[in-house]
Amino acid sequence: MSGWQTLLFKEVLRFWKVSFQTVAAPVLTAVLYMLIFGHVLEDHVKIFGQVSYTAFLVPGLVMMSVLQNAFANSSSSLVQSKIMGSLVFLLLTPLSHWSWFFAYVGSSVARGLLVGLGVLAATSFFGLPTFVAPVWTLLFAVLGAALLGALGVIAGLWADKFDQMAAFQNFIIMPMTFLSGVFYSIHSLPPFWQGISHLNPFFYMIDGFRFGFFGVSDVSPWLSLGIVGTTLLAVSAIAVHLLRIGYKIRG
Repeated sequence: MSGWQTLLFKEVLRFWKVSFQTVAAPVLTAVLYMLIFGHVLEDHVKIFGQVSYTAFLVPGLVMMSVLQNAFANSSSSLVQSKIMGSLVFLLLTPLSHWSWFFAYVGSSVARGLLVGLGVLAATSFFGLPTFVAPVWTLLFAVLGAALLGALGVIAGLWADKFDQMAAFQNFIIMPMTFLSGVFYSIHSLPPFWQGISHLNPFFYMIDGFRFGFFGVSDVSPWLSLGIVGTTLLAVSAIAVHLLRIGYKIRG
């Protein structure tokens, strides 16, 4: 097993050993969202023609869980290692910055997809959506998880304590996630807020992911793919650069 594979295995094992907290808890949260929003709005909101609101909500909750948990995995691991002082043992290894990147982002993708599958299984009892284009679904799930995993690396390197990480998550990740069309179609918004939504890359991740279920979306899935792919490359380039120079991890 190579160096980056060993680190990847270590990171996957880290979140799996506390899976009740890292996997089961997000699934329960998504089910609660489904119970509340689905029950209250089912008879009041119709989206994409004959698609029920509950079925519409399932992909949004799945992708929201994928993104949030992918970010939490890499960011919390780095911050925890910095605070506990265990990061120094990784610095003593001959692992390259690319090995760090692939291991942390890879484990984030694994956790995000695992939580997403759990949410899909749990919420499908309320309204199982169809899979019109499953390749698009998988593609956006992987790209979205990788993007948030890379963003988590940046946040984890920047933050020196859990308070800073909480601020990053509460003031950036959470608002961008909730304002990305998880619970609504942006066509139901006033024109000004539709324009604001188009500036949010999270919207394109969720809209493209939802296209794989219903075959319809608010914008072209190819446009969403281009924006998500470009954003992933930009964020990954920043993360790799920070790892290469040892930002806040090398004295």
